[in-house]
Amino acid sequence: MAPKLIRKYSPEARDVIFTIPNLISLFRILSIPVIAFLITKHLMIASLIVLAASAASDALDGYVARTFNQVSKIGQILDPIADRLLIFFSVGALAINQVIPWWMLIAVVLRDVMLGVLSLVMAQHDYGPLPVHFVGKAGTAVLMFAIVGLMVAEIDASMYWSQLLHLIAVACAIWGIALYWTAGIIYMAQALPLLRTDQPSSTLAETLAAPHEDNHD
Repeated sequence: MAPKLIRKYSPEARDVIFTIPNLISLFRILSIPVIAFLITKHLMIASLIVLAASAASDALDGYVARTFNQVSKIGQILDPIADRLLIFFSVGALAINQVIPWWMLIAVVLRDVMLGVLSLVMAQHDYGPLPVHFVGKAGTAVLMFAIVGLMVAEIDASMYWSQLLHLIAVACAIWGIALYWTAGIIYMAQALPLLRTDQPSSTLAETLAAPHEDNHD
């Protein structure tokens, strides 16, 4: 039987761990609990500053990796993990502060647990992750916009513009969660037929062929 589909990285990706981009990614991950802590203490300006530094580090590590040929497999894994952790911790902190309802946090957690279990099951069958869908990226982007909007609105919640921004951000959060779940359902729909059948790698490559990146959002 031909080997099943395995995870493919960009041609430049290497099996290295200790690189400058990976250290930057580690800084980004370590900054996420700090952002959440500052949100729970209602220190929104400070949390926005740390969030801005985290976002800048995300752009920086990609630039350094490409420019100095330090793209690594572990780095390609750390980036989507950091995105998910940032959404989870930020939404959780906003829920603790009663800025958003708890069902939003539960919806985000359940979707990521579902995809986490799906990834483990596919790995047990020697399948790599499914191609990312643009709906997933859109959902992540809208959720991040909502999180930032809610943080800015909480700087001075008594102002009219803050209340308006809060409503817009909550609407974006609902829309982002809907996209987040839509992407999850798409991934499930792609994965289930593969788990029911035992196709050769050539057939799988054709089934999953799509001009997208490897990591889910």
